Parts: sequence; C-alpha cells; structure tokens
Amino acid sequence: METTAAIQSLNALGHATRLHAFRMLVEAGPAGRMAGEIAEALSVPGATLSFHLKELVNAGLVHGESRGRNVCYRADFDAMQALIGYLTHNCCAGSAAAGCGPGATGGRGC
Repeated sequence: METTAAIQSLNALGHATRLHAFRMLVEAGPAGRMAGEIAEALSVPGATLSFHLKELVNAGLVHGESRGRNVCYRADFDAMQALIGYLTHNCCAGSAAAGCGPGATGGRGC
C-alpha cells in the first residue's frame, strides 16, 4: 500500500460514524449489510449515512452493490489487511521474536 492510499483510508476512518459503520461491515463479513440496517443501528439519517459510506467507498475500504432501490455494503478485507500491513511494516525492526505486530500476545510494544 502506498502512503497516499494509507492516508486516504485513515482519513476515512477518522470519523466516528464512518469508523462504526466500517466495524459493523467487518463484523457482518462477506454478506455485508444493507444501508438501511446500518443507518438504523447507528441512529443516523439515510442521507448522512450515504455521505459517510461514500467516503469509505472512495477510500477503497468498502464496496456497495445495488439491490433494486437499496444498496448492500461490504468491507473490503484485502484493503483492510493492506492498511494493517502498512501500519505494522517494520514493526520491531521486523523481529517476529519481539512479540509485537498483528496477532501478538503479551501486550509488549515495539
């Protein structure tokens, strides 16, 4: 992942509504969730949610699929993993033995 793409992704996730929506989509898995379900769960008006989902789509973190008059949104797990990889690249100078990075246990930092 390039720095520009990482910045765009982090900017998109840097708003509470977008972060909550993205986490809901990650939790939903490949099945995704309908926009109306997300709006109801977050207590956000549909037009407001559409704006926030558009930001996530533009950042490449989410994809929408039309289903008649509704849209089903899904998290892009490859993009999410690429962002995590970008953020943890060279963590602990690449030493897996240091116990840091994704999946590490023990709470040790870099």
